[in-house]
Amino acid sequence: MKRVDDFRLQFGRHELVPIMIGGMGVDISTAALALEVARLGGVGHISDAMVPTVADRRFKTHYVRDKLKRYKHNVANSDKSEVKFDLGELAEAQRLHVGRTMEAKRGPGLVFVNCMEKLTMNAPRETLQVRLKAALDAGVEGITLSAGLHLGSFALIEDHPRFRDAKLGIIVSSLRALQLFLRKTARLQRLPDYVVVEGPLAGGHLGFGMDWAQYDLATITAEIQAWLKKEELNIPLIAAGGIFTGGDAVGFLENGAAAVQVSTRFTITEECGLPADVKQEYFKAGEEDIVVNTLSPTGYPMRMLKHCPAIGSGIRPNCEAFGYLLEGGNCAYITAYYKALEANPDTKTLSVEDKTCLCTHMRNFDCWTCGHYTYRLKDTTRRLADGNYQLLTAEHVFRDYQFSNGQQIALPD
Repeated sequence: MKRVDDFRLQFGRHELVPIMIGGMGVDISTAALALEVARLGGVGHISDAMVPTVADRRFKTHYVRDKLKRYKHNVANSDKSEVKFDLGELAEAQRLHVGRTMEAKRGPGLVFVNCMEKLTMNAPRETLQVRLKAALDAGVEGITLSAGLHLGSFALIEDHPRFRDAKLGIIVSSLRALQLFLRKTARLQRLPDYVVVEGPLAGGHLGFGMDWAQYDLATITAEIQAWLKKEELNIPLIAAGGIFTGGDAVGFLENGAAAVQVSTRFTITEECGLPADVKQEYFKAGEEDIVVNTLSPTGYPMRMLKHCPAIGSGIRPNCEAFGYLLEGGNCAYITAYYKALEANPDTKTLSVEDKTCLCTHMRNFDCWTCGHYTYRLKDTTRRLADGNYQLLTAEHVFRDYQFSNGQQIALPD
């Protein structure tokens, strides 16, 4: 019986353990987690979602405070058109986050950054370009484009000296999405170095409609694989979403995937950025506690724990401090908030059922996004005398994926 360790991911001169950790924002995939995975010979991701917030936490900067100070006069205004990020500060925050991570890197693996297109920030093209270029400036070894089709993203960095040097990949959930991306970027004569095929069981935002349950990762991966072969395109595919054991991973590797991307089992590791009490909520979750809803202002369905504080919360929009999803001065949560406020002008505790303020709640770790198999996390560890579950190390989980047989899961000592 084969194990993950019997396979290798070849990235140029790099021969890697074919395990990639997804870039979970906001700072759930911490630098510490990415660095540990790189030390072990895999590919670790940090995320640049809300990077000014992340930089403030890591380096005691004041990007969020200073932005709020600039736009404090607009807090009570429902029109957020004037709220913009200072591009110089955004680049500085990105270079700090990525650069300090790369300086600390040890081991044979790689560190990539996950960049979401849906972080529109009231200037989608400009802010994405700054984030991408600053990450390359700071020495990141690869960029994974996520949360969007990214039809123009390669063009934003085609003049950067590292455009053909760094590894560049994209997350897709269908053959159609990949075809659109390749057609749009064809003039650049620059293929992606890898494609992450993310199925419907993944955590957080999904690249599917509410009919997500009608799709499965193996079928989508095989369809893309067959098309690439027909077109004679040699692009490594990385399967993602619902790969819970080493045996699950081997199944995809034996069928031609170059690697697997996994995240759920790393949410309850010591290196993960979730607060300790939230990690215990993940452990305690049952299958019935995991839902896919349309609360995200991005328009994508999102998988989360149904009892997380973000659901139904009527918190005031805090766009002057954050505002990562603003587009044209608005987002779906702002609309839902003021509609609920108009209907309930005298209420002391406003509830907004249609959408959630993703920026504020993700920043506060109150939006508990999760993978489909989160309810199985309790079976990967031991329950302690106080009723809590023992946290795992990233090394323990990584090694379990790498060396386990079949559906076996190694418990911690």
